Amino acid sequence: MTTATATKITANKNHPKLPVTPRRNAHFIDGAWVEGDKLIERKSPAHNVLVSLSPEGDVSNVDAAVAAARRTFDDGTWPGTSASERAQLLAKTASLIRENLEELALYDCLESGKPIGQARAEMGGAADTWDYAAGLARTLSGDSYNQLGSDTLGFVMREPVGVIGMITPWNFPLVIISQKLPYALAAGCTAVIKPSEFTSSSTVRLCELLAEAGLPAGVVNCVTGYGDPVGKRIVNHPDVDMVSFTGSTAVGKKTAEACSANLKKVTAELGGKNPVVVFPDADLEAAADAVVLGALFNAGQCCVGGSRLIIHESIAKDFTEKVIELMQRVKVGDPLDDDTQVGAIINDKQHEKILEFIENGKQSATLRLGGESVGEEGLFITPTVFDDVTENMDIAQHEIFGPVLSVLTFKDKAEALRIANGVDYGLSSSVWTTNIDTGMEFARGFKAGTVWMNTYLECPVEVPFGGFKESGIGRENGRFSIEEYTELKTVLLHTGPRTSWFAPRS
Repeated sequence: MTTATATKITANKNHPKLPVTPRRNAHFIDGAWVEGDKLIERKSPAHNVLVSLSPEGDVSNVDAAVAAARRTFDDGTWPGTSASERAQLLAKTASLIRENLEELALYDCLESGKPIGQARAEMGGAADTWDYAAGLARTLSGDSYNQLGSDTLGFVMREPVGVIGMITPWNFPLVIISQKLPYALAAGCTAVIKPSEFTSSSTVRLCELLAEAGLPAGVVNCVTGYGDPVGKRIVNHPDVDMVSFTGSTAVGKKTAEACSANLKKVTAELGGKNPVVVFPDADLEAAADAVVLGALFNAGQCCVGGSRLIIHESIAKDFTEKVIELMQRVKVGDPLDDDTQVGAIINDKQHEKILEFIENGKQSATLRLGGESVGEEGLFITPTVFDDVTENMDIAQHEIFGPVLSVLTFKDKAEALRIANGVDYGLSSSVWTTNIDTGMEFARGFKAGTVWMNTYLECPVEVPFGGFKESGIGRENGRFSIEEYTELKTVLLHTGPRTSWFAPRS
């Protein structure tokens, strides 16, 4: 069964927060703002109103940005500063993000289509990450080994990797650059950033705030534009020492392959097809609320979104009805309205991709809710639930990146764990039960970088984030994150006379 046709959504094109003139972005290279001849127009996916113009960068822009980052690293401009100085600058940046929170939230809301209330919360989280990284800047240390013999002393030092290329996606623009850049700066690295061409404004504004905070010219550089040529040149540039990429698994694989040509270090935070396993003994009211949050947060355009509900067969019917009832109450609408919970889809291509998955799902599973495009001009899709899903279906295997939930059932724990792990991804998993033994069994059994027990989408900055299998390489956030941007160097010091290789000393 399906619901009746949903009411069309019309975002307010006269909303007072819509810009009268679009924001004009520029590249940020060696501390200067560089205009471009060709401009990328970005319209709000909810309002179809032009909100920003960003230069279409080319190889020459990337080369200039990398040259600046290379120089300021090699001459010690940034790595030569003390941890205390770096920490102060990062903390100042955190304060500036908070001071400009409303402006930054508006950029991400307008360019990505996310609700303004959610965007505000994300800006607060980004500021918190910069504060946390500021603290980590003063924790980096090495090791010493004084048991190597009476005439030998060993040191292990952590040194910054060098120039970091950072490529970020459109779904959480300021949040994701804030999971990379402050840790790299804390370690003493320099950076060249390519934000998504769909959501460049908050990252460009962040560069303005870094300059205001006192960051030396050339330490952070930003080139806007398309993946080819800008992202491609960053990945392949011989003077870029490491690439930190967040995006789809398909592009992540290509990025890692390109980096392998010269054994460039790479971290990649990629896709997910994340399970939420619910047992009959769980707090079912709380679990249902979490399932709806996991499936619909950011309109489902979230790498850790809970797109697979794996529910015990004894409660499947009633629980699914509860989830559907809650989803029908979720406010889908104008992202600029404070009470909106689900906003717009990022662009036409993603909108069509989601609808194609929905049409495919209709051929094999039961559409219980939604599945409709409901924007008069904007790109809105109603919350969607498929029932009677089996684990080999496309909607149960592939990352849809939209507000689509697939419901699968299980008979016992072994089957639930097999279904949960039966995809190529391993980013996050969730289990709902009041039995601590069952919870720990699944915490150990899930093949995923993050496990939530009786909760969902809690991502404190103190704990690491990343994936198993095709969900990525490396970790962001947490105390280990700064180490991703370092190399280990061993130093061995010999004291006293040294024995000759050719003949012993007398």
